[in-house]
Amino acid sequence: MRSSPQALYLLLVADMFRTTISFVPYARPALVQSKKWLAPSLSNGVHRFMSAVDEQTSTDASAGAEAQPGAYPFARVEKKWQSFWEENDTFKTPERGPEKEKKYVLDMFPYPSGAGLHVGHPEGYTASDVMARYWRMKGCDVLHPIGWDSFGLPAEQFAINTGAQPADTTAKNIANFKRQLKMLGFSYDWDREIATTDVEYVKWTQWIFLQLYKTGLAEQSSVSVNWCPALGTVLANEEVINGLSERGDHPVTRLPLRQWVLKITDYADRLEAGLDGLDWPSGTLTSQQQWIGKSEGCNIEFDVDGLDGEKITVFTTRADTLMGVTYVTLAPEHPLVSSVASPEQKDEVDAYVEATSSRSDLDRTAAKEKTGVFTGGYAIHPITGDKVPIWVGDYVLGSYGTGAVMAVPAHDERDFEFAAKYDLDIKWVVKPKKGEASTDEAFTTNGVAVNSGEFDGMTTTTCKKEVTKKLESIEKGGAKITYKLRDWVFSRQRYWGEPIPIYFPVDFPEGVNPEEADPKEDGCEHTIRFDQPIPVDEADLPLKLPEMEDFAPGDDPAGCLARAKDWRYFQKDGKWFARETNTMPQWAGSCWYYFRFLDPKNSEAAFSPKLDEDWMPVDLYVGGSEHAVLHLLYARFWHQVLFDLGYTKHAEPFQKLVHQGMILGSDGEKMSKSRGNVVNPDDIVDKQGADALRLYEMFMGPLEAVKPWQTEQVAGVVRFQNKLYNVVKSASEKGCTEMSEETAKILHKTMKKVTEDIDSMSFNTAISAMMVLTNHLQTLKENVPVEAAEKLALMVSPFAPHLGEECWSILGNEDSLAYHEWIEYDEELCVDNTIKMGVQVNGKVRGEIEIPKDADQDLAMEEAKKQSRVSAQLEGKDIKKIIFVPGRILNIVAK
Repeated sequence: MRSSPQALYLLLVADMFRTTISFVPYARPALVQSKKWLAPSLSNGVHRFMSAVDEQTSTDASAGAEAQPGAYPFARVEKKWQSFWEENDTFKTPERGPEKEKKYVLDMFPYPSGAGLHVGHPEGYTASDVMARYWRMKGCDVLHPIGWDSFGLPAEQFAINTGAQPADTTAKNIANFKRQLKMLGFSYDWDREIATTDVEYVKWTQWIFLQLYKTGLAEQSSVSVNWCPALGTVLANEEVINGLSERGDHPVTRLPLRQWVLKITDYADRLEAGLDGLDWPSGTLTSQQQWIGKSEGCNIEFDVDGLDGEKITVFTTRADTLMGVTYVTLAPEHPLVSSVASPEQKDEVDAYVEATSSRSDLDRTAAKEKTGVFTGGYAIHPITGDKVPIWVGDYVLGSYGTGAVMAVPAHDERDFEFAAKYDLDIKWVVKPKKGEASTDEAFTTNGVAVNSGEFDGMTTTTCKKEVTKKLESIEKGGAKITYKLRDWVFSRQRYWGEPIPIYFPVDFPEGVNPEEADPKEDGCEHTIRFDQPIPVDEADLPLKLPEMEDFAPGDDPAGCLARAKDWRYFQKDGKWFARETNTMPQWAGSCWYYFRFLDPKNSEAAFSPKLDEDWMPVDLYVGGSEHAVLHLLYARFWHQVLFDLGYTKHAEPFQKLVHQGMILGSDGEKMSKSRGNVVNPDDIVDKQGADALRLYEMFMGPLEAVKPWQTEQVAGVVRFQNKLYNVVKSASEKGCTEMSEETAKILHKTMKKVTEDIDSMSFNTAISAMMVLTNHLQTLKENVPVEAAEKLALMVSPFAPHLGEECWSILGNEDSLAYHEWIEYDEELCVDNTIKMGVQVNGKVRGEIEIPKDADQDLAMEEAKKQSRVSAQLEGKDIKKIIFVPGRILNIVAK
């Protein structure tokens, strides 16, 4: 018996739902969206069986791939096509020509840890690979490289803990990562593989540092840093939590060290302005702007009572509140803290400063409760001449601004809380334009000046300008633009990093002959002249790390390389010199790797101008949002310097940026060994195949969303793979060349949907569309059109490349489909000539009619009366009213 079209569709959708609805919460809306684009005429009735499908889901989801009839032989197929791609250099980057559009597709540099990949890592790599494969098929020249961010503290600590050399452990980790990436079928150009630890790569990283040094952007400075003796290195603020190192929970202290600093603040304006026109997530753009933190305001100078010539400079964006200052707060590390402390308060102040020294800037600013101590000293108000008490407080940072703030508790929430806690004066100097402000909280919005002497009655905007003019006239301050951004502390006191290519003269005591002295020997008195840095000649690069058996950190802030005396000290032209023993941070290598991918074998330059012109900027950059601030900021800084020096023609490196959402463990927490929720992709690939992993990760939900991993739900895409494979086999065996209008419409709508969804990186709904098409083709049994099977193989190939290639081959094609033209759809076949419309009688659905899209009310009524259930409801009744909404509903009111 032949099924009706409606019944047939319900069977199709039910089968599709059994395949997909069990995945994650995102699956259901994706499929609902699929029914919307498929055809209005097929959209009714889905929700009628939703609950029945859900009951079936838990049973079907537990079935393994090997339990399916006609299972797709993924193990054999994946090995076959991976070998083919490697043997034929399928994804070798083409020479650029003027006739093709270019696409530079880049993943954020992976760090090759000892643990290898977990299933969360391939999400971004799969997304970028889908786009790379798609753009190749669209006729673009594609550069899609991969490499390794292989320097860094974790690799060094792992080597120390295992008693191995970091070079050996790093090479082993890279080999494992490479194996895992290859098994997933990513279309990287492996000929361009690089690692930041490669000697040739180190050479050009050091070369870029020298350009920074020569232009005055790299200099030495005494900087208050987070020093961790146990790790033997300086830590970033983000790496210190409650006074302990994030890695290992070791004590951290704040102390001044000689550090190399990169003057990124010189580029603060450029870094902010360069964000305009970039296709980046709005949250990332905001994070960049907030980190740069441009502020326009005023510098104000307070004299210190009893200390002639000493001044406390503060910066404020609210100069209009100057008359409301009731105290001044210094950062614990401010150089005047000790001087302003009275004898009675000195011990308490010293103890407070010592206690605060172990906390990072981030830790201090994040703390909800702010603390402080009165110094016993006073500042002089620059306009009134009144004495203002000086406090020291942890919420003020020596590394930000001037290290001092003027406190106006009436008009600043933080100052208000601090004043309330320590019972300090509060003076109201701004009121609302209408009404009165509450005295229970700070009034922080604009208003009118009060209790401000000559400035009374001025609006906030006017008052700011007039106070600034007044300060300039009495030489106590003036207009100022500042940035939250701090210069980049570039030194690390560890072994596993790029040596900084600088050395210094060595002096000996008067009367000592330098030719007879040897600073490598213990007891040889000498002085390293750090004030006379000398850059290594570019011809002598790379400066390699020495081999060291003991590279563990020590308590010497000079770093472990200071112990490598045969490497550190050398003679030149009869004089002794000492190499810099600090190394570069892990950020250094990842600042410019996208350039080296252009020209990885070039021994004469970091990259050639022609290849920069050919491929830059990066068209698609994919990586986690955890890198939304520092990596992007540092890389853009280096890029803009190279742009100014004429090495690149492009002002910004990354035109489009996409963040994949984190994949959580099945418990909803971030994957980690300690939680025991890590899933190894090797296990998924062994049991269900690489394409199943790729499809599942792209189908879980929107790319940018955070999603929990559920291994048992991979079975859904396995069933989809099997169906698609068997549909293609059927088409190949039977050779059907005819295609019904219904199938043609579904096919072309699918091709349109998949194309548009890939363009917008809406991968989950693209896969849903292919599932619907596959289910439809499956119902045709022996009459699957070869053309439809070919189009399906092409569409699925960016997502499941092994499956796509195998299906393409089964259909009689000899060449790889990697560069085959992408499918083209007929817009006319994507439009329905008829629509299905529900018919209501007295507000209740009694039937459904299929009518032309432009049908009028009379035709709709004529068709409705042919429906037995509708006619039965109208029998013996008068039609009082007809509500007809074209394309939507027909409602008949009858009495």
